Amino acid sequence: MLGQNRRQRIRVVKQMERFGLNIAKSFVGKNVNLHLKDGSVIINVQLAEIRKDELSRESFANCIPYRGRNTLRVPLKSVAWAELLNLNLFMASG
Repeated sequence: MLGQNRRQRIRVVKQMERFGLNIAKSFVGKNVNLHLKDGSVIINVQLAEIRKDELSRESFANCIPYRGRNTLRVPLKSVAWAELLNLNLFMASG
């Protein structure tokens, strides 16, 4: 039983290390916390779209902060993993 938990944790960590274009596309339109590779966290943003810059061939995520109008652009190579949020919990608390 203890070995199974360890194997599952290793599998989750390996998945988090490979945050790429396909995983980012699955979060489009959803509210997430973006955990960056430098240890910082961008909290409660909605992934609006994923774009590729044609000149540098780099992928970016356009994010909209909760109840915000401006967008921010985060390079996908700097994102370690994304944590899905449930906004119903925020609405119920106040």
